[in-house]
Amino acid sequence: MELAQVKSLRELKRFIEFPYALYKKDTNWAPPLISETREMFSDKNPFWKHAEKALFTINSSGRTMGRIAAIIDENHNRFHGEKCGFFGFFECVEDAQASRLLFDAALSFMRSRGMKIARGPVNPSTNDECGMLVEGYGEPPKIMMTYNPPYYADFVSAEGFYKAKDLIAFITEVDKVPAKRLRSLSERVLKRNPAIKVRPINVKDFENEVKIIMNIYNAAWEKNWGFVPFTDDEIFYMAGKLRQIVDPELLQIAFCGQDPAGFIMTLPDINEALIKIRGRLTPLGLLKLFYYIKKIKNIRVLTLGVKKRYHQMGIEGLLYSMSLEVALRKGYKKCEFSWVLEDNTMMMRAADMLSGKAYKRYRIFEKTL
Repeated sequence: MELAQVKSLRELKRFIEFPYALYKKDTNWAPPLISETREMFSDKNPFWKHAEKALFTINSSGRTMGRIAAIIDENHNRFHGEKCGFFGFFECVEDAQASRLLFDAALSFMRSRGMKIARGPVNPSTNDECGMLVEGYGEPPKIMMTYNPPYYADFVSAEGFYKAKDLIAFITEVDKVPAKRLRSLSERVLKRNPAIKVRPINVKDFENEVKIIMNIYNAAWEKNWGFVPFTDDEIFYMAGKLRQIVDPELLQIAFCGQDPAGFIMTLPDINEALIKIRGRLTPLGLLKLFYYIKKIKNIRVLTLGVKKRYHQMGIEGLLYSMSLEVALRKGYKKCEFSWVLEDNTMMMRAADMLSGKAYKRYRIFEKTL
């Protein structure tokens, strides 16, 4: 086997395209657009302004057998006071030696940069896709959630990694959510606090709306495990990507008087359409993508955040109620709430109230270097 660090565009192409061969016969894998993945690793992605990466592939007889990225995020380490390196974008055939060589390369790179902890997977940060699927392999992942074969967890454990944190995904049928109960709760919240107002985002004032959401997000999530504040460049970059798929009525913002208090971001599950085109945005693929986007039946609650000073006012339930009423009216069938930290009891209770069933578990691993 030959280990190679990605240095050229040709090697990057091999790194990016490997999963398409690995999952060729797996109908549950949702292929990302190759063009989007290529851009993720380019200078167009503002994450790399404060992060460093080293990409590796393992090859045998001209055939790629696996890949891994070593990532060092200066913003994470500064915010948390750590010297932590991350691994991500790990994919590998079922070969323990290939996996070992990939992890050896990634961990060696982290040590060479003075890192004391290794953690992952993150692709490329906790603000993007993260976690390794360890339970719930029976169906495709929802938008911006990961997917992998069961043997990956064994490979990671074999390198001395242990569980840092589990992330739970809940699923519910939209028409099984207790809408009347939620509506009643919402009415009581608004009666007690008439200063609270909720509205969908205004796409005609997109830039200011993004600033409002960023203000809430960085305040509401500050104490969450693994949180790293977005930079201005990052939030606008991500917002530009999501703008292409967002349903404005599913993204609701709550205000207390004039102060932004909380928001919920619920997205149509574009993976349903991406599976149909296998990552290739050819002219035919583009037509198929537009066709299947109109037939999306599932959604994912990606983020819900409320500023700490507005906790205990019922704003969380109000946002859920508003978003799910829209989903029901528009005919969406299933809703995933993800991801929820395993020790976030408040969100666990909310999922239960919404008839959510824990159906997938993702794990972030770590080890001392």
